[in-house]
Amino acid sequence: MNYNEEQTKYIVAWYEQSPTTTTVENLAEELGKSTKSIIGKLSREGVYQRATYKNKTGELPVTKVELVNNIAENLGIEVENLLGLEKAPKATLKYLDLATGIEGIESNAEEKLKPYIKDIGAVGNLVDKWA
Repeated sequence: MNYNEEQTKYIVAWYEQSPTTTTVENLAEELGKSTKSIIGKLSREGVYQRATYKNKTGELPVTKVELVNNIAENLGIEVENLLGLEKAPKATLKYLDLATGIEGIESNAEEKLKPYIKDIGAVGNLVDKWA
């Protein structure tokens, strides 16, 4: 599956204009090559951009350990003081990370926290405690 200089320039030019999986698939079909071959060539040319993984909500994934580290930093304590917290449900850790990271009382704090808890009344109680 060799590529001549003209094909290489063509592939690189098209991919740089639109660095997507669809472009790779179209190039593979047009040139009679496999998508893996096109990706390999783009990688050797130094232009291939690996697709970034996103979770089902469209966000970049964050590990529980990262969330616990953020919570510790937000609280101004050592992460060792929160041992075992990484075993909590991820939604709870996200809520804690967001709740501990809010600077003072923001007017939209309740909206920011809404997706992470079922009972929005708990947010009101939490905001009241910050006041």
